[in-house]
Amino acid sequence: MDNRAGEMQVFVRVVEAGSFSEAARQLLMTPSTVSKLIARMEDRLGARLIERSTRRLSLTDEGRLFYERSGALLSELDDIEREISLGAASAGGTVRVNASVAFGVLAIEPLLPEFWRTYPNVVVDLSLSDDIVDLYLDRTDVAFRVGSLADSSLLARKIGVAHRKIVASPAYLDAHGTPVTIEDLDRHNCLGFNFRRAAPVWPLREGGRIVDRMVGGNLLANNGETVRRFALAGMGLARLGDYHVRADLVAGRLVEVLADAGHGDEEDVHALYLGGQRMPQRIRLFLDFMVPRLQAFMKGS
Repeated sequence: MDNRAGEMQVFVRVVEAGSFSEAARQLLMTPSTVSKLIARMEDRLGARLIERSTRRLSLTDEGRLFYERSGALLSELDDIEREISLGAASAGGTVRVNASVAFGVLAIEPLLPEFWRTYPNVVVDLSLSDDIVDLYLDRTDVAFRVGSLADSSLLARKIGVAHRKIVASPAYLDAHGTPVTIEDLDRHNCLGFNFRRAAPVWPLREGGRIVDRMVGGNLLANNGETVRRFALAGMGLARLGDYHVRADLVAGRLVEVLADAGHGDEEDVHALYLGGQRMPQRIRLFLDFMVPRLQAFMKGS
């Protein structure tokens, strides 16, 4: 019978114990049995895994790779058995999540209480920023991003489409007039962003095609929520995602302008993550829980 999982457990215990004799003691086996088992593994693999000396054991390059992969597989096996025997609710660990301020506050935060009722042992480490994070460098498990996907090494699940709208408060429009043409923007205070990927242009439909229209104003902010608040305060026009200003438009706190010119100004929203088939259970459960609910949120349902 194939018992490679058992062999991996013995190999991992030898590496972590630092000797055949100590590993054998912990496993209630004889040192000779442990030594023969490791030798049999090396013969089957056609590679030496451990360099043996009278003083200590050291791993070869192949041994280090086998140790890392074996540890991951055994951990996944433990997760599977725990999920089957106790149910998925027993999953634990930390999921590090990054999202823009508006998407985090409006879409993710309202879902977390229900998520924790379902998976009470999962810790969500939530960071909100409109800057694009590097999942590798920032040790982020899941990032929700609005815009085009540049890093093809990441996996993605599409959440929906963010339709940009140009909005202003009724008080601002009463004081400064409602823009009717794109040229009218030259006479208005257009609130903008200061992060690196932002440009002082709004893509607008003009003459049947999309053109980047230069705009200017007295505010540059690093997140959409700040821009929204200043728009609510009557400080100028703002270009924001429809999900961000949906409630304000319904309540009449903000009014959309130049709707025809903004038609087609949209960006996809994705959940980006590392992993694949060996994705930790806690991350898979988080994505499986969040994605369909966030898709419904983006549709306004």
